[in-house]
Amino acid sequence: MTLTFHRTLQPLSRLRHKVSAAFWLQSLACAVVAWSVMHGGITIAPPGAPPDGQSPPVAPDTIAPPGAFAPPAPDGASAPTAVAPSSAGAPGAPAPPSAIAVPAATGTLGATPGARSASAPVQLSVVPTLAEARLALSTIDVTVTRNDTLDRIFRRLKLNLADLATLRGVPGLHAMLDSLRPGERLRFKHHDGEFLGLERRLNESHTLKVSRDPTGLKADVLQDTLETRSRTVRGVIDHSLFEAVEAAGAREQIAVALADIFGWDIDFALDVRSGDAFVVTWDEIWRDGTYLKDGPIQAAAFVNQGRAFRAVRYTDPQGATRYYTPDGTSLQRDFLRTPVEFTRVSSHFTSARWHPLLHRIRAHQGVDYAAPIGTPVRAAGDGRIRFAGRRGGYGNVVEIEHTRSIVTVYGHLSRFAHGTRVGEHVTQGAVIAYVGMTGLATGPHLHYEYRVNGVFRNPQTVMLPGAGPVDARWREDFLARCAPLLASLDYPPGAMLVSR
Repeated sequence: MTLTFHRTLQPLSRLRHKVSAAFWLQSLACAVVAWSVMHGGITIAPPGAPPDGQSPPVAPDTIAPPGAFAPPAPDGASAPTAVAPSSAGAPGAPAPPSAIAVPAATGTLGATPGARSASAPVQLSVVPTLAEARLALSTIDVTVTRNDTLDRIFRRLKLNLADLATLRGVPGLHAMLDSLRPGERLRFKHHDGEFLGLERRLNESHTLKVSRDPTGLKADVLQDTLETRSRTVRGVIDHSLFEAVEAAGAREQIAVALADIFGWDIDFALDVRSGDAFVVTWDEIWRDGTYLKDGPIQAAAFVNQGRAFRAVRYTDPQGATRYYTPDGTSLQRDFLRTPVEFTRVSSHFTSARWHPLLHRIRAHQGVDYAAPIGTPVRAAGDGRIRFAGRRGGYGNVVEIEHTRSIVTVYGHLSRFAHGTRVGEHVTQGAVIAYVGMTGLATGPHLHYEYRVNGVFRNPQTVMLPGAGPVDARWREDFLARCAPLLASLDYPPGAMLVSR
């Protein structure tokens, strides 16, 4: 009897355990399904859903990019499965870690009897890849201060110094990074103290870019695209050339360049008058929509006391660049009209002048240009130094022999420039000495003489030899290139240069 009873209870006990296990499993499954429904991770399949294991057709516009969520399905339609494109762009390839689509748990809770639920995508949050992490990197612009070094900047930004050592080990970078200029800006990229990149502008058209890839640090020098814009302005002088040029909308350096171009024919310190007029066309250099600097003057016109002068810039096929008149005559002369930047002419060329120290009348066979002590004195033209030293009333003096017939003399110098000695060849514009007041001088100035075959000539009025016309081989090219430049001098169209 007892044996029979126990044999009867054993099946009932096993059944009770099975029912209990099924109850808890069902409860757990319901909880999971409910949580998924609340969080949008599962969609209850409507009638007509495809059988398990089959996916509905995916239209091209339903292919989700990496990391994208599948859009919710409209009422009565099955939810499309997010398919990540492969690296080659083909649909159906495995999704990247940041956009993994996996089927959700299935169930029939609340479903129409006889219908099967569809597989719905569930987006899993995973650790981002290195490329994604770099999207969140920090970018910092650093202005270099005096005595700044990369080491100091790395420490200031709390970057890993081991990365600095690696950076300096990249071939060719040492010279580009260790010569920092106060005021320049460096752009650093980093993430949690890890150095990821650096940008430094080397000059107006080149940028150094250091970046990190899976193989380590690499450096590239990128060439920026510069844009050239042509500008033309015109003006009339009231007081000075500089004021008139700035009033016309140009910068000071344009006035300086304009005076240099016409400086062989016009003495801008003495000859310019109120009512003189100008037109100037030049290039502006821009980068990424930002103005960088003024380029060279391409064409200019100047009316001085009723006399009109015009100039165009021309570079011949051999690369030589000069300014010419419209007929191809070079504006450049073999000699500078004035070899020093001066404040005023303290004594002119004359056959009879009362000498302030000797107290008697004597010829003044040169021009005295007053200027501060130490102002550079330049060679008026190419030549050979035939004397450099002290000589009587001249004080410290330099004599340059340019041709067999022409000699220039520079007196009352404070000191000589390095390399100024007898026998040395100099080029036009080279600094040979500095203004002083040695010898018979009452104040700092340069005494300048121009001699032709031993005869003293007035440096301010003597006819200076020219540099020659455009080579006959390039004349047609010159005329073709200069025509539009000369046309720009009539800006606005039809306007004429006149003196007031």
